[in-house]
Amino acid sequence: MTDSPDPRLSLEPSEDDERAAQALRIMEAVIFAAARPVDEETLAAQLPQGTDIERGLATLAAHYSRRGIQLVKVAGGWSFRTAPDLADRLTVHRVVRRRLSRAALETLAIIAYHQPVTRAEVEDIRGVHLGRGTLDLLLEAGWIAPKGRRRTPGRPVTWVTTPAFLEHFGLDDLDDLPGLEELEAAGLLEADPPAGEGGEAGSGERDEDAAEPAGEMEDEAPDADEAASTTVVPLAGRGSAP
Repeated sequence: MTDSPDPRLSLEPSEDDERAAQALRIMEAVIFAAARPVDEETLAAQLPQGTDIERGLATLAAHYSRRGIQLVKVAGGWSFRTAPDLADRLTVHRVVRRRLSRAALETLAIIAYHQPVTRAEVEDIRGVHLGRGTLDLLLEAGWIAPKGRRRTPGRPVTWVTTPAFLEHFGLDDLDDLPGLEELEAAGLLEADPPAGEGGEAGSGERDEDAAEPAGEMEDEAPDADEAASTTVVPLAGRGSAP
């Protein structure tokens, strides 16, 4: 007489084990695919009736505890997140290039050719009041820096260009800036408007914030050629060269 095998010694997974494994797979897939943390009620709607959700979550959390991603409870739900100890290896450093507005380029040109120059002098040359943040933007780009204070009433700060300015525009020295004759020959210098036709470019009464068209600021830095052709505009008609 042959004895029947003991079911406890069988190597084949039982039906309950298969159902539990399938429930874990569903739970894992639902949490992985969700854009936001998944609460237990949402999981229960996707799982077979009678599934022990708490036990399944604990099993998944233990399985991922030493892996690159972990199952964590966030804002009342469950979500896969990268392991905290790997944060330094996942940091991405990006250089954000910003295109300067025409006002900023004109201001930069004035500082380059007339440095050291104060804010009031920049406004006088441009003929408009300097907008909020224009100098801050150039300072953030590293192209200008304060040089000191003018020994005049109010002790205004003077501004100069930096080595980063020379590097960006491919200049070895400020003496390499194009002169008046070079600018005129290249057609980069605008002539002064005849009397009565342009109006009041040099009146100093306009405000840059009102004069600048909307959307002037963009998110890329100007190429050296483009910037060079634009920044000479403020020098038009002044008859000065570096």
